[in-house]
Amino acid sequence: MDVFFQNLINAISLGSLYALIAIGYTMVYGIIRLINFAHGEIFMISAYFAYYLLGVFYLPWWLSFLLAIALTTLTGILVEKIAYKPLRGYPRVSVMISAIGVSFFIQNLGVVVFGGRPKAFVVPAMFGKIVKLGSVQFVAVSAYIPIVTIVALLVLMHIIYKTKVGMAMRASSLDIEATSLMGVSVDKVISITFAIGSGLAAVGGIMWSMRYPQLMPVMGLIPGLKCFIAAVVGGIGKIKGAVVGGLIIGCGEIAIVALSPSLSGFRDAFAFVLLITILLVKPTGIFGSNSIEKV
Repeated sequence: MDVFFQNLINAISLGSLYALIAIGYTMVYGIIRLINFAHGEIFMISAYFAYYLLGVFYLPWWLSFLLAIALTTLTGILVEKIAYKPLRGYPRVSVMISAIGVSFFIQNLGVVVFGGRPKAFVVPAMFGKIVKLGSVQFVAVSAYIPIVTIVALLVLMHIIYKTKVGMAMRASSLDIEATSLMGVSVDKVISITFAIGSGLAAVGGIMWSMRYPQLMPVMGLIPGLKCFIAAVVGGIGKIKGAVVGGLIIGCGEIAIVALSPSLSGFRDAFAFVLLITILLVKPTGIFGSNSIEKV
Protein backbone atom coordinates (compact mmCIF):
# COMPACT_ATOMS: atom_id res chain seq x y z
CA MET A 1 0.00 0.00 0.00
CA ASP A 2 2.86 2.38 0.78
CA VAL A 3 4.31 1.76 -2.67
CA PHE A 4 0.92 2.53 -4.20
CA PHE A 5 0.66 5.91 -2.44
CA GLN A 6 4.27 6.71 -3.32
CA ASN A 7 3.58 6.11 -7.00
CA LEU A 8 0.24 7.91 -6.80
CA ILE A 9 1.94 11.06 -5.53
CA ASN A 10 4.53 10.86 -8.32
CA ALA A 11 1.81 10.28 -10.93
CA ILE A 12 -0.35 13.21 -9.83
CA SER A 13 2.71 15.47 -9.64
CA LEU A 14 3.95 14.58 -13.12
CA GLY A 15 0.45 14.65 -14.62
CA SER A 16 -0.18 18.10 -13.12
CA LEU A 17 3.01 19.38 -14.71
CA TYR A 18 1.96 18.08 -18.11
CA ALA A 19 -1.50 19.57 -17.64
CA LEU A 20 -0.12 22.99 -16.70
CA ILE A 21 2.00 23.18 -19.85
CA ALA A 22 -0.65 21.62 -22.11
CA ILE A 23 -3.15 24.36 -21.24
CA GLY A 24 -0.91 26.87 -23.03
CA TYR A 25 -0.95 24.75 -26.18
CA THR A 26 -4.70 24.35 -26.17
CA MET A 27 -5.44 28.03 -25.47
CA VAL A 28 -3.52 29.25 -28.51
CA TYR A 29 -5.04 26.61 -30.75
CA GLY A 30 -8.53 27.33 -29.46
CA ILE A 31 -8.36 30.93 -30.69
CA ILE A 32 -6.16 31.05 -33.80
CA ARG A 33 -5.94 27.33 -34.67
CA LEU A 34 -2.15 27.41 -34.34
CA ILE A 35 0.00 24.66 -32.84
CA ASN A 36 2.73 26.68 -31.15
CA PHE A 37 5.61 24.23 -31.50
CA ALA A 38 7.87 26.75 -29.75
CA HIS A 39 5.89 26.29 -26.52
CA GLY A 40 8.44 23.78 -25.21
CA GLU A 41 11.23 26.28 -25.80
CA ILE A 42 9.32 28.97 -23.89
CA PHE A 43 9.15 26.41 -21.09
CA MET A 44 12.94 25.99 -21.32
CA ILE A 45 13.64 29.73 -21.32
CA SER A 46 11.70 30.21 -18.08
CA ALA A 47 13.87 27.61 -16.36
CA TYR A 48 17.06 29.41 -17.40
CA PHE A 49 15.68 32.80 -16.36
CA ALA A 50 14.91 31.39 -12.91
CA TYR A 51 18.31 29.68 -12.76
CA TYR A 52 20.28 32.88 -13.38
CA LEU A 53 18.10 35.10 -11.21
CA LEU A 54 18.25 32.64 -8.32
CA GLY A 55 21.69 31.09 -8.65
CA VAL A 56 23.73 33.93 -10.19
CA PHE A 57 22.11 37.16 -9.01
CA TYR A 58 21.10 35.58 -5.67
CA LEU A 59 17.64 37.12 -5.61
CA PRO A 60 15.05 35.67 -3.21
CA TRP A 61 13.35 32.63 -4.73
CA TRP A 62 9.90 34.25 -4.88
CA LEU A 63 11.25 37.35 -6.63
CA SER A 64 13.33 35.22 -9.00
CA PHE A 65 10.31 33.16 -9.97
CA LEU A 66 8.06 36.20 -10.48
CA LEU A 67 10.67 37.94 -12.65
CA ALA A 68 11.26 34.72 -14.61
CA ILE A 69 7.53 34.39 -15.29
CA ALA A 70 7.31 38.04 -16.36
CA LEU A 71 10.34 37.79 -18.67
CA THR A 72 9.07 34.54 -20.17
CA THR A 73 5.66 36.11 -20.78
CA LEU A 74 7.32 39.00 -22.63
CA THR A 75 9.34 36.48 -24.65
CA GLY A 76 6.14 34.68 -25.66
CA ILE A 77 4.53 37.96 -26.76
CA LEU A 78 7.68 38.86 -28.72
CA VAL A 79 7.62 35.49 -30.51
CA GLU A 80 3.99 36.05 -31.47
CA LYS A 81 4.68 39.55 -32.80
CA ILE A 82 7.75 38.56 -34.83
CA ALA A 83 7.02 35.04 -36.06
CA TYR A 84 3.23 34.64 -36.14
CA LYS A 85 1.50 38.01 -36.53
CA PRO A 86 3.04 38.83 -39.97
CA LEU A 87 1.70 35.50 -41.27
CA ARG A 88 -1.85 35.99 -40.03
CA GLY A 89 -4.20 35.41 -42.93
CA TYR A 90 -1.69 33.18 -44.74
CA PRO A 91 -2.25 29.41 -45.14
CA ARG A 92 -1.93 27.56 -41.84
CA VAL A 93 0.94 25.48 -43.13
CA SER A 94 3.03 28.67 -43.42
CA VAL A 95 2.39 29.56 -39.78
CA MET A 96 3.13 25.96 -38.71
CA ILE A 97 6.47 26.02 -40.56
CA SER A 98 7.27 29.33 -38.87
CA ALA A 99 6.46 27.78 -35.46
CA ILE A 100 8.80 24.86 -36.12
CA GLY A 101 11.50 27.28 -37.26
CA VAL A 102 11.12 29.36 -34.09
CA SER A 103 11.42 26.19 -32.01
CA PHE A 104 14.73 25.16 -33.59
CA PHE A 105 16.00 28.74 -33.52
CA ILE A 106 15.39 29.12 -29.78
CA GLN A 107 16.95 25.72 -29.09
CA ASN A 108 20.14 26.60 -30.94
CA LEU A 109 20.20 30.10 -29.51
CA GLY A 110 19.99 28.49 -26.08
CA VAL A 111 23.06 26.37 -26.85
CA VAL A 112 24.98 29.51 -27.87
CA VAL A 113 23.84 31.68 -24.96
CA PHE A 114 23.54 29.17 -22.11
CA GLY A 115 26.04 26.57 -23.28
CA GLY A 116 25.47 22.92 -24.10
CA ARG A 117 26.50 21.52 -20.72
CA PRO A 118 23.74 20.68 -18.24
CA LYS A 119 23.31 23.10 -15.35
CA ALA A 120 22.13 22.17 -11.87
CA PHE A 121 19.08 24.15 -10.79
CA VAL A 122 19.25 25.57 -7.27
CA VAL A 123 16.11 24.29 -5.51
CA PRO A 124 14.90 26.53 -2.64
CA ALA A 125 14.91 24.75 0.71
CA MET A 126 11.13 24.77 1.19
CA PHE A 127 10.63 22.96 -2.13
CA GLY A 128 13.55 20.56 -1.78
CA LYS A 129 12.93 19.18 1.70
CA ILE A 130 11.82 15.59 2.15
CA VAL A 131 8.28 15.12 3.46
CA LYS A 132 7.45 11.94 5.39
CA LEU A 133 3.92 10.62 5.78
CA GLY A 134 4.37 7.39 7.65
CA SER A 135 6.63 5.26 5.50
CA VAL A 136 5.86 7.32 2.38
CA GLN A 137 8.53 9.87 1.44
CA PHE A 138 8.50 12.47 -1.30
CA VAL A 139 10.08 15.80 -2.18
CA ALA A 140 7.98 18.77 -1.07
CA VAL A 141 7.76 20.18 -4.59
CA SER A 142 5.73 17.09 -5.60
CA ALA A 143 2.97 18.31 -3.30
CA TYR A 144 3.23 21.93 -4.42
CA ILE A 145 2.90 21.12 -8.15
CA PRO A 146 -0.77 19.96 -8.07
CA ILE A 147 -1.65 22.93 -5.84
CA VAL A 148 -0.02 25.38 -8.24
CA THR A 149 -1.78 23.72 -11.18
CA ILE A 150 -5.19 23.94 -9.49
CA VAL A 151 -4.66 27.61 -8.56
CA ALA A 152 -3.50 28.46 -12.09
CA LEU A 153 -6.50 26.65 -13.56
CA LEU A 154 -8.95 28.48 -11.28
CA VAL A 155 -7.42 31.86 -12.14
CA LEU A 156 -7.53 31.01 -15.84
CA MET A 157 -11.19 29.91 -15.68
CA HIS A 158 -12.04 33.14 -13.87
CA ILE A 159 -10.35 35.16 -16.62
CA ILE A 160 -12.10 33.24 -19.40
CA TYR A 161 -15.61 33.19 -17.95
CA LYS A 162 -15.76 36.26 -15.70
CA THR A 163 -13.90 39.03 -17.58
CA LYS A 164 -14.37 40.99 -20.80
CA VAL A 165 -11.03 39.70 -22.08
CA GLY A 166 -12.24 36.17 -21.53
CA MET A 167 -15.47 36.95 -23.35
CA ALA A 168 -13.43 38.26 -26.29
CA MET A 169 -11.32 35.08 -26.22
CA ARG A 170 -14.39 32.86 -26.31
CA ALA A 171 -15.92 34.90 -29.12
CA SER A 172 -12.68 34.77 -31.12
CA SER A 173 -12.49 31.01 -30.70
CA LEU A 174 -15.92 30.68 -32.34
CA ASP A 175 -15.49 33.17 -35.19
CA ILE A 176 -12.45 35.40 -35.27
CA GLU A 177 -13.64 37.43 -38.29
CA ALA A 178 -17.07 38.18 -36.82
CA THR A 179 -15.47 39.14 -33.53
CA SER A 180 -13.22 41.59 -35.35
CA LEU A 181 -16.23 43.13 -37.14
CA MET A 182 -17.88 43.72 -33.76
CA GLY A 183 -15.07 46.09 -32.78
CA VAL A 184 -12.95 43.72 -30.72
CA SER A 185 -9.19 44.12 -31.18
CA VAL A 186 -8.38 40.58 -32.24
CA ASP A 187 -4.64 41.32 -32.31
CA LYS A 188 -4.82 42.36 -28.67
CA VAL A 189 -6.81 39.25 -27.75
CA ILE A 190 -4.26 36.99 -29.47
CA SER A 191 -1.37 38.74 -27.71
CA ILE A 192 -3.09 38.30 -24.35
CA THR A 193 -3.66 34.63 -25.15
CA PHE A 194 0.02 34.15 -25.96
CA ALA A 195 0.93 36.02 -22.77
CA ILE A 196 -1.24 33.75 -20.62
CA GLY A 197 -0.01 30.62 -22.40
CA SER A 198 3.62 31.67 -22.00
CA GLY A 199 3.03 32.51 -18.34
CA LEU A 200 1.63 29.03 -17.73
CA ALA A 201 4.60 27.52 -19.57
CA ALA A 202 6.90 29.60 -17.36
CA VAL A 203 5.27 28.33 -14.18
CA GLY A 204 5.51 24.79 -15.55
CA GLY A 205 9.16 25.26 -16.47
CA ILE A 206 10.07 26.49 -13.00
CA MET A 207 8.20 23.68 -11.26
CA TRP A 208 9.73 21.14 -13.65
CA SER A 209 13.23 22.46 -12.87
CA MET A 210 12.66 22.01 -9.17
CA ARG A 211 11.29 18.50 -9.72
CA TYR A 212 14.04 17.51 -12.18
CA PRO A 213 16.87 19.99 -11.42
CA GLN A 214 18.98 19.65 -14.56
CA LEU A 215 18.80 22.33 -17.25
CA MET A 216 19.67 21.87 -20.92
CA PRO A 217 18.75 23.95 -24.01
CA VAL A 218 16.82 20.96 -25.40
CA MET A 219 15.00 20.21 -22.14
CA GLY A 220 11.70 21.50 -23.52
CA LEU A 221 11.60 19.20 -26.55
CA ILE A 222 10.19 15.96 -25.08
CA PRO A 223 7.98 17.59 -22.41
CA GLY A 224 6.69 19.94 -25.10
CA LEU A 225 5.76 17.05 -27.37
CA LYS A 226 4.11 15.17 -24.52
CA CYS A 227 2.07 18.22 -23.53
CA PHE A 228 1.01 18.68 -27.15
CA ILE A 229 -0.10 15.03 -27.12
CA ALA A 230 -1.94 15.66 -23.84
CA ALA A 231 -3.83 18.51 -25.49
CA VAL A 232 -4.71 16.31 -28.49
CA VAL A 233 -5.76 13.39 -26.29
CA GLY A 234 -8.09 15.57 -24.24
CA GLY A 235 -9.41 17.43 -27.27
CA ILE A 236 -7.22 20.26 -28.46
CA GLY A 237 -8.84 23.60 -27.83
CA LYS A 238 -10.49 22.31 -24.64
CA ILE A 239 -8.90 23.40 -21.35
CA LYS A 240 -10.42 20.57 -19.32
CA GLY A 241 -9.23 18.20 -22.05
CA ALA A 242 -5.64 19.42 -21.64
CA VAL A 243 -5.83 18.81 -17.89
CA VAL A 244 -7.28 15.32 -18.28
CA GLY A 245 -4.81 14.46 -21.05
CA GLY A 246 -1.87 15.60 -18.93
CA LEU A 247 -3.02 13.51 -15.97
CA ILE A 248 -3.55 10.45 -18.16
CA ILE A 249 -0.03 10.66 -19.59
CA GLY A 250 1.58 11.35 -16.21
CA CYS A 251 -0.25 8.47 -14.51
CA GLY A 252 0.44 6.15 -17.43
CA GLU A 253 4.19 6.81 -17.36
CA ILE A 254 4.47 6.25 -13.62
CA ALA A 255 2.34 3.11 -13.88
CA ILE A 256 4.74 1.66 -16.46
CA VAL A 257 7.73 2.31 -14.20
CA ALA A 258 5.94 1.00 -11.11
CA LEU A 259 4.42 -2.14 -12.62
CA SER A 260 7.27 -3.12 -14.91
CA PRO A 261 10.61 -1.48 -14.02
CA SER A 262 12.31 -3.35 -16.87
CA LEU A 263 10.22 -1.29 -19.31
CA SER A 264 11.01 2.07 -17.68
CA GLY A 265 13.19 2.98 -20.66
CA PHE A 266 10.06 2.96 -22.79
CA ARG A 267 8.02 5.33 -20.62
CA ASP A 268 8.35 8.12 -23.18
CA ALA A 269 6.79 5.84 -25.79
CA PHE A 270 3.54 5.65 -23.79
CA ALA A 271 2.47 9.15 -24.85
CA PHE A 272 3.01 8.38 -28.54
CA VAL A 273 1.20 5.03 -28.35
CA LEU A 274 -1.67 6.80 -26.58
CA LEU A 275 -1.74 9.47 -29.29
CA ILE A 276 -2.01 6.88 -32.07
CA THR A 277 -4.74 5.02 -30.18
CA ILE A 278 -6.80 8.17 -29.58
CA LEU A 279 -6.45 9.26 -33.22
CA LEU A 280 -7.71 5.86 -34.34
CA VAL A 281 -10.59 5.66 -31.86
CA LYS A 282 -11.65 9.32 -31.45
CA PRO A 283 -9.59 11.70 -33.62
CA THR A 284 -11.03 14.83 -31.98
CA GLY A 285 -9.93 13.74 -28.50
CA ILE A 286 -11.87 12.83 -25.37
CA PHE A 287 -13.74 16.13 -25.06
CA GLY A 288 -13.53 17.14 -28.73
CA SER A 289 -16.61 17.54 -30.91
CA ASN A 290 -17.27 15.23 -33.82
CA SER A 291 -17.75 18.08 -36.29
CA ILE A 292 -15.30 18.37 -39.18
CA GLU A 293 -13.13 21.45 -39.04
CA LYS A 294 -13.04 23.60 -42.15
CA VAL A 295 -9.61 24.35 -43.56
